Amino acid sequence: MAAPHELTSPFISDALVILGAAGAVIPIFARFRITPVIGFILIGLLVGPSGLGRLVPQFPLLYHITISDPEGLDIFAEFGIILLLFSIGLELSFGRLWQMRRQVFGLGSLELLGIGAAITAVLASIGHDIGGALALGLALALSSTALVLKITNTTTPVGRAALAMLLFEDIALVPIIFLLGAMGPSAAGGFSAMVSTVAVGFAVIAVLLISGRFLLPPLFAQAARTKSPELFLAASLLVVILASLSTAAAGLSPIVGALIAGLLIAETEYHGEVEHITEPFKGLALGVFLITVGMSIDFAVVAQNIGTILLATFGVIALKALVTGLLLRITGARRGTAMETGILMSSPSETTLIVLTAATTAQLISPGTSQFWQIVTALGLTITPLLALLGRTMARRIDRYEPQSALPDEHAPRAIIVGFGRVGQLVADMLTRHGKAYIAVDSDADLVSDGKHQGYAVTFGDAARGNALERLGADKATAVILTMDEPVSAQRLVRRLRGAYPDLPIIARARDTTHAAVLYRAGASQAVPETLESSLQLSEAVLVDLGVPMGPVIASIHEKRDALRTQLMEEGGLSEKPALRSSTMRDRTA
Repeated sequence: MAAPHELTSPFISDALVILGAAGAVIPIFARFRITPVIGFILIGLLVGPSGLGRLVPQFPLLYHITISDPEGLDIFAEFGIILLLFSIGLELSFGRLWQMRRQVFGLGSLELLGIGAAITAVLASIGHDIGGALALGLALALSSTALVLKITNTTTPVGRAALAMLLFEDIALVPIIFLLGAMGPSAAGGFSAMVSTVAVGFAVIAVLLISGRFLLPPLFAQAARTKSPELFLAASLLVVILASLSTAAAGLSPIVGALIAGLLIAETEYHGEVEHITEPFKGLALGVFLITVGMSIDFAVVAQNIGTILLATFGVIALKALVTGLLLRITGARRGTAMETGILMSSPSETTLIVLTAATTAQLISPGTSQFWQIVTALGLTITPLLALLGRTMARRIDRYEPQSALPDEHAPRAIIVGFGRVGQLVADMLTRHGKAYIAVDSDADLVSDGKHQGYAVTFGDAARGNALERLGADKATAVILTMDEPVSAQRLVRRLRGAYPDLPIIARARDTTHAAVLYRAGASQAVPETLESSLQLSEAVLVDLGVPMGPVIASIHEKRDALRTQLMEEGGLSEKPALRSSTMRDRTA
């Protein structure tokens, strides 16, 4: 009779619920391009003691889909935090920090300290003691790395500013936790003990940094030689656990060691493999932590304090957005970038929950206060994607009213470049080099602003909607060049332009020969497959390096190009083979 008992034990039941939740949450939220962070919190709410768990006495079958022993998950949640900090260390690396040092330690420190001070001042003014107010201020000042970096593009001004601030917050997380532990009433020994702990801690950190530089490369090299993923994973977890135990023994938090382990491995050539092989464990362990956060939220508390919770959530978001936006404006960012970044960074973070836990352990805040702000944090995390959309929309509206300077005469014939990413900028450079007028249009406010600052003739607009191209003079354009990487939109735009302007040269970027054929059928004058010439040039370089004479190589390249032109003619319904170079634009400007 032991086996049935074991199968229905709280540990087995809870493990099945966690694994089932991960199996449902991750693919569902990934399908909608939403981070699973939100899903895990919602699952915790649903299966926790204040959710369906409350109904288990009336409906015993619910026992199998609820968490029956929340405290038993604590150790897994702590391991999830350790792996989260380890992954943050892997993403940081000393080299990356050095490259971005001015933004990270300049803008990042101002943002964290400015928001922390503002929230601390507000909370202290409404009755919190200074220690608790400071703990909450630092906790709520943090923003979500997991959410923000999935939402934004780090090559844009908004993405670069957000990345710099997030990197500093990740670095500051360990000192914040250490500071709260030293400030709390539970810290024994007073100032002398704190100094002693700091000294021992720095010594241990120095030993880890020095020994890791020499020991980790040969360790992972040996693991790589075995070609055993299991051994590689074991070596990675061994490094994390040993580093965490070392800092814990020195009186610091184990997550300090996890962060250092990640930083050290990030400096080796094996960091990509380590990051890949530990990703599933990190995601699952972090999911357990977030589920415990969701379980800690009591619906009764939410119902009783719904007004205060909403007010606190709005207050935190508004204050963070205001401080971040002002700092960016002071440092020279445009209005749209400042507003979008401020709103994007305004919600609290999953690391806020870690700091709240540390502050509660240090007795700086009460468990009830911690639960209240956990609810605020969970709500903020949930609406982060909506905040990102709001910020992007408001930034675009602001940028529409910026003065359109340095644009060519709208009455003169000019080429219109649709899309101003890397391809669009290269086309603009070549047109400028040969003295051809152009105007570029893009619906990404950041790309438009960057282009203006660099002297390009670019304006904001969505060519796929409305009459943006008509306003730019498509009727007398020398050519329209479509550079965006959106096959369906490109096809529709080509068809619409060809219907409105039968003689307009339309040169379109295509993904491959099949897409090029589709664009030809839609009416494109020229469709250039982006993979074609790069593939042919790569083949040429390989053949020459392998010792094949240049003559036969060039002949085979021409033969292959001709075969692809024949394929394009047949699939695109053309009367003759398309040329690789177009003379239509030259003819229009002659």
